[in-house]
Amino acid sequence: MSSKPTSPPAKTTGSDSLAWCAPFVVFVALRWLPIRPEWLAPLRFAMVALTLVVFSRRVIRLRPIAPVASLALGAAVFVVWIAPDLLWPHYRDLPLFDNSMVGAAHSSLPVRLRSNLFFIAVRVVESGVLVPIVEELFWRGWLMRWLIRSDFLSVPPGTYTAFSFWSVVVLFAAEHGPYWDVGLLAGVAYCWCMLRTRSLADCIVAHSVTNAALAVYVLVSGQWQYWL
Repeated sequence: MSSKPTSPPAKTTGSDSLAWCAPFVVFVALRWLPIRPEWLAPLRFAMVALTLVVFSRRVIRLRPIAPVASLALGAAVFVVWIAPDLLWPHYRDLPLFDNSMVGAAHSSLPVRLRSNLFFIAVRVVESGVLVPIVEELFWRGWLMRWLIRSDFLSVPPGTYTAFSFWSVVVLFAAEHGPYWDVGLLAGVAYCWCMLRTRSLADCIVAHSVTNAALAVYVLVSGQWQYWL
């Protein structure tokens, strides 16, 4: 009695990539809308959240396998992020971090919004919750695998090649403009987290802790330049 032939695994489709990439694309695109920031922030939040629900809900996993280690990693990245500016005043004024290519570490946030509770609440939730999910879906969930094989769903999460690892690290650093140096270290940390845990949820937790701690630091210390 012959066994029934098994069907070959389905190939990755464009809609699969959409689930991982669409929220990031929407988030980046909306940053450049010519709208007053007090209206742009809630609009961007709503549009990105809607994109996550519509396109990405099925691929988001929020159960870390090493929550304590991920929390600790996120806290460590936060310390690394602010350490250079604390240890060396005017560090960000060096040409490496203040030029036409990377920009400058000066907040574009109008002074009037620094006491606007609604705006601040939106920015804090966006930084601590929305951005980590959006960025980890794109960087560690999609691009790190797509650079290995375009049929990225056939690549297990946390698969290592030097090219995919360092490409994601460098591009992640570039995304952070004048903070590219600490962005590079953060990229290494989050990519390492993915290699160790093979869990996107752990990367999201670590990233969320970093961003939430940085948001609290901005509000407590008044160092608004971290919110470019």
